[in-house]
Amino acid sequence: MDFELQHKDGASQARAGLVTTDHGTIETPIFMPVGTVGSVKGIHVKDLEEQVGAAIILGNTYHLYLRPGLEVLKEAGGLHRFNGWSRPILTDSGGFQVFSLSHRRKLKEEGAEFQSHIDGSRHFFSPEGVVDIQRVIGADIIMAFDECPPGDSDYTYAKQSMELTHRWLKRGIDRFDSTEGVYGYRQTFFPIVQGAGYPDLRRQSADYVASFGRDGNAIGGLAVGEPEEVMYEMIEVVNEILPVDKPRYLMGVGTPVNILEAIDRGVDMFDCVMPTRNGRNGMLFTSQGIINIRNEKWKHDFLPVDADAPCALDAVYSKAYLRHLFIAGEMLGPQLASIHNLSFYLWLVKEARRNIIAGSFRPWKEKMVKQLATRL
Repeated sequence: MDFELQHKDGASQARAGLVTTDHGTIETPIFMPVGTVGSVKGIHVKDLEEQVGAAIILGNTYHLYLRPGLEVLKEAGGLHRFNGWSRPILTDSGGFQVFSLSHRRKLKEEGAEFQSHIDGSRHFFSPEGVVDIQRVIGADIIMAFDECPPGDSDYTYAKQSMELTHRWLKRGIDRFDSTEGVYGYRQTFFPIVQGAGYPDLRRQSADYVASFGRDGNAIGGLAVGEPEEVMYEMIEVVNEILPVDKPRYLMGVGTPVNILEAIDRGVDMFDCVMPTRNGRNGMLFTSQGIINIRNEKWKHDFLPVDADAPCALDAVYSKAYLRHLFIAGEMLGPQLASIHNLSFYLWLVKEARRNIIAGSFRPWKEKMVKQLATRL
């Protein structure tokens, strides 16, 4: 993977760049729709490409390992061929999913033993094994196996967790560097900074991660229950240390406001289930604020969902029609809402990029942050 830093904003840490992989190029800042089990829930690949405009999607190692399984994925020729997505893919390591199964997993130095949420069968993830699994899945960007501590972790636990993550990182890098991809194209490996909400731990972790000189770096363990101001502080602390000439990926974040604030602090890549999960429940994100499409107030509103940040589908479907689909229990409603939300998130990061290059990011961001948090 290659990264070109194309422009830096003069009034903030915001950056515009270009990531190049063997499956295509990605303009940053970028949002990656989450395709946990090999699909972005309820959305066709064609719609992801043409309506949403996604440049890269995310898959999840834990879920894909369990279903459909490595045998099927390898026989198919990797996830790209299995799901028909020809653009770049990033896979997270499954660490967050394993550690969220607190009653179903046992943590030790070698790795994590866990029970499947599907059938209760027992499995084991090691730093080396997770690299091997992601090689078979075939992602362009694969993530290190880490422990993601809760947002309210005490200092002792957070430090022990970070140190374990660091030991696992070295093992994962050694495995990655001693193996080759399965399908003949380049893959790259991102380490993950941990340390919970403690600045000194975050600095230690960022220093350690940066020392490996990988193609990109990730910030994990945020948006897991800590206050937003702590999350923003940790981003600032980490990005003072992570190299400026490598992309920075903030994992699992977040709201449109979170994304703009993180871009302001020097983050380049994002993923989150929020646009699709909230869309399926009738929450629409727009440039003017947040809409609960089930509300009675939209019953006679025949205008587009968002005229200022138009999704291609907004030219066809009004708020009144979308509300009707939700009230009627028609499955098309959640699908259209998910497409709209993803399209909006991609519009938002593209507008951020445009304003970074134009030198107007900070005033644009301040205006947008006020609008995005409004309940309409």
